[in-house]
Amino acid sequence: MPEISRRLFGGLLGGSAVSAVAGASAAEAATPAASASGSGSGSGSGSGSDERPFAARTGSRPGKRPNFLFVLGDDLGWADLSSYGAPHIKTPNLDRLAAQGVRFTQAYAGSATCSPTRFSLYTGRYPGRTEGGLAEPIGDRAQGLDPDHPTLASLLKRAGYATALIGKWHCGWLPDHSPTKSGWDEFFGNFGGALEYFSKLGQLGEYDLYEGDATYKDLRYYTTVLTERAVEYVGRDHDRPWLLNLNFTTPHWPWLTEDDEETGAAIADDVRSGNVLGALLHKDGGSVDKYREMVENLDASVGKVLAALRRSGQEENTVVVFASDNGGERFSYQWPLSGGKSELLEGGIRVPTVLRWPARVDGRQVSHEPLYSPDWTATLLELGGARPDPAYPLDGHSLAGYLLRGRELPERDLFWRVRGNRALRRGDWKYYRDAQGRDHLYDLSADAREQADLAADRPELLAELKAAWERTDRELLPYPAT
Repeated sequence: MPEISRRLFGGLLGGSAVSAVAGASAAEAATPAASASGSGSGSGSGSGSDERPFAARTGSRPGKRPNFLFVLGDDLGWADLSSYGAPHIKTPNLDRLAAQGVRFTQAYAGSATCSPTRFSLYTGRYPGRTEGGLAEPIGDRAQGLDPDHPTLASLLKRAGYATALIGKWHCGWLPDHSPTKSGWDEFFGNFGGALEYFSKLGQLGEYDLYEGDATYKDLRYYTTVLTERAVEYVGRDHDRPWLLNLNFTTPHWPWLTEDDEETGAAIADDVRSGNVLGALLHKDGGSVDKYREMVENLDASVGKVLAALRRSGQEENTVVVFASDNGGERFSYQWPLSGGKSELLEGGIRVPTVLRWPARVDGRQVSHEPLYSPDWTATLLELGGARPDPAYPLDGHSLAGYLLRGRELPERDLFWRVRGNRALRRGDWKYYRDAQGRDHLYDLSADAREQADLAADRPELLAELKAAWERTDRELLPYPAT
């Protein structure tokens, strides 16, 4: 195999992110994005040579319960960070975060679109267990997360945590649904799935920036506003451990940076005229370079929040997780994955994910264990000393034993259901049904791009995984008729 192919596929599947594109020379392939010192210069495009396979620091003693800072990017593709292979996007702050902790190469979102993944993260359960989770994504006031359903926030709050959500909620609108009705003490952000970054006009055509349940007027660039509020929150003199869900809308459409206020105003006028979704989708705008600017702005914003955390003296015992809510969209860099947002191909659900916890987890590590959004719910609950509600059993599996005690993760299936698609992963094998109703079987260890369909070669395995998917599906709510 030529060297360039080894780097592209061995690097990805063996754990090191790559930054080569078709036609690139071997000399241009992956180099470390964050040095062994964790400087995170961002000058390279992968986190390869200085990473080691994950191993738990088993000798450390449990200390105080940690704080939790869980940061979500929005529609950020699997390879959109330089530490995951982007050849043209520089993300020094997120690269540094990865170098100081663990970079996960086989991490998945709970669904292929925004709101179902948030349901899976907030509840720790498959989106299809709740009526609101059946919307892909939520688009009207009738849909939302039932305030009576236990959440990550409500369970941690019961265990003594302060809880806050800053940014995109996308689990229902007022008057029936809100973070403050579902366990978060504080909310500052938007209820819908998208908004124009300056006017804050959202997908219902209304102003969509709130503090608690009241509108909050601020017409500056939205990512800047959220960053300032998050910096303030982590810098407080907290008297108890805290959970902060920090949900950026970046780099979700419309494709705007801080310099695009004039373009934003034109989009806002179009929204006011009644062309709400058409305006926000911004089909006539954006570019690869504009997208790069948005991702780099997201990286800088996360860097400001992490700097505030460091200044506060809480960095050592704060668990920071960064991930995306689903795969990438129009301008994302996903190589070598196929598909994107709304699909259950790898490009629609595999997402960049890093964890840092200096008090308990060593840095410069890479993990290839398959995991997904509901696992983080179970993990944070265990680390925070909170118990799941037995009436609402979790579908995720806690990673605490793996991260802290060196235990192997149990063999289990990862399950996804999206109207028109189905997928199940067991070990390296993935069963996938496409929108045309055709069943496929892929060996992800050899074919992350999902091009070598082995369904005809392994009919018994295909039938076994298909039956497993259908057993889980029978436990879930059916989709409403269209």
